[in-house]
Order: sequence, then structure tokens, then C-alpha cells
Amino acid sequence: MNYEETLDFICEMGMLKRVSRSGWWVAGVPAPESVAEHSFRTAVIGHVLARLEGVDPYTVVLMTLYNDIHESRINDLHKIGHRYIDFQAAEQRVQAEQLDGGSPIKAEIASLLKKLIEQGSPESVVARDADILECILQGKEYYDIGYPQTEEWFTGKRDYLHTESAQALYDRIVDYDTTRWRKNLRKFDR
Repeated sequence: MNYEETLDFICEMGMLKRVSRSGWWVAGVPAPESVAEHSFRTAVIGHVLARLEGVDPYTVVLMTLYNDIHESRINDLHKIGHRYIDFQAAEQRVQAEQLDGGSPIKAEIASLLKKLIEQGSPESVVARDADILECILQGKEYYDIGYPQTEEWFTGKRDYLHTESAQALYDRIVDYDTTRWRKNLRKFDR
């Protein structure tokens, strides 16, 4: 085990705390969440969906946690930018460099990300749904706090989801008050 290389990898992943999600800027959100924040909640959603779908939660959580690691080097690029830049090729090139080196940890991550891209396992389908569902939910949250342009991020997106559990959650998100959890807690403050 090369501990310096391990620390290099961990520190590079820390960069994701400083990379803002760029699609929300297009929608007028001035201070969007970071890639790390997105990855965290995607992992939470992935764990929940994995349990609901009866697939391996460990695999799903790792897929969702490492899905955007390339953005530590090339940042997040919104969909308009994808029209002009082959972002997928850049993503794969960065991930290949990040995960090169022969450590068993990097080999495990590389294998999981390959499976995620191929979408050939139930876990990979659940992980992709978790990623999409997190974006949908984030759009609804921004909408609920006053950014109406984000409506297009959460309406009409059901067909992007492939698992029953993700579709069932989506069916509720569109009309759901994302501040409900907080309001329910305030009931006990009286």
C-alpha cells in the first residue's frame, strides 16, 4: 500500500467539495450545491433504492459515490456545454488516469464505474436512477424556494427512470413540498 498515493487520491476527491454543479447556474440559481453534496445525496438515494429494489446496496452506494470523480479535474459541465465538448470522452480519460496505478481500491472503483456505464446489472440501473432522481429532487427543491426556471428539471422526467421504486418516488416529487420534513418537525415545537 502506497499511503502517499492513497492520500493524493483522497485529497483530490476533496476537490469535489469546491466544484459547483453548473446546470443550476443556467437556471438562475446563484449558489448551487457542490458535486460532493450531489454525490452524497445520490449515495443516500442509491442506498434507499437498492433496499427497495432488493439489490446489493454496497455496490450501488459505491457506484453513486464515485460516479462524478472526474469532475475534480474537469469540473461539472451543464448539458448545453455537452453539445460542444465530448465530455464523455474526457470523463473516461480522466477516470482512467485517476484510477491507474494498480491499487486494489482503484481497481474496484474502475470496475464499478465500468459496470455503471455499461448498465448491465441491476445495481448499475439502480445507481443511474439514484443519480437522475437526485437531480430531479434538487430541481424541485430549488423550485420550492423560488427558482421557477428549475421546473424543467423535474417535470416530465419519469421515463428517464427505470426502477419501480424510483418511478414511485418521482410520482410523488412533482407535487411534493420539499420543506415538508422541516414543517413536520416544527409541529413539536409548540
